Amino acid sequence: MSLAPRAVIVHRRTEYEELLARHGTHGQAAFFLSSRGRSIDEVARRHEDTRQALREVAAAVPLTWRSSRVERADLDRFLFAPEDVVVVVGQDGLVANTAKYLSGQAVVGIDTAPGRNPGVLVRHRHADTAALLRAATASAGKAEELTMVEAVADDTQRLLALNEIYLGPPGHQTARYRLGPDGESAPGEAQASSGVLVGTGTGATGWLRSLWLERGSAL
Repeated sequence: MSLAPRAVIVHRRTEYEELLARHGTHGQAAFFLSSRGRSIDEVARRHEDTRQALREVAAAVPLTWRSSRVERADLDRFLFAPEDVVVVVGQDGLVANTAKYLSGQAVVGIDTAPGRNPGVLVRHRHADTAALLRAATASAGKAEELTMVEAVADDTQRLLALNEIYLGPPGHQTARYRLGPDGESAPGEAQASSGVLVGTGTGATGWLRSLWLERGSAL
């Protein structure tokens, strides 16, 4: 007998939760923000919107399914199963971060702040979760496959990314490297710069786009 699908709800701590963890109390967090010209009211409101979205997403999981929840900080220790349907509740970047730990599982992106987030990877509203979960496991359900970029070091370390991978020093030093076709015997072309950004089509709306806009404005 095959296992029932499992909905894995992925989320991250809100800004309000991070402020409380750092400053201890609501009042101290409010004072910290006010010293920087910000109000804690908006931060608290976004926190509650996210909590409400998580509650509604969890309630939409069919009773016959299994369910689990994982925070972003614990993704590298969480064991995803082939039958999982991953529901990412948050921003586009959380989908990209989650994708590194998946291997073909269906992902549903739920936008907790429509109009504030770009919504490139989190395209859906939490009210549609039940229908999306059914579609994710239906034989006729439609899914968009996204290409990831992979970097493999000389010592066999492997890095996967959905958006982009940056190759270069963490500081402001100049990186020296050679570019050439994979597997070719030719020595390649010598280059020197701050680094190389290797991106995917998905990443074209993120960091790559910002660099392109910056470069275009400087011409």
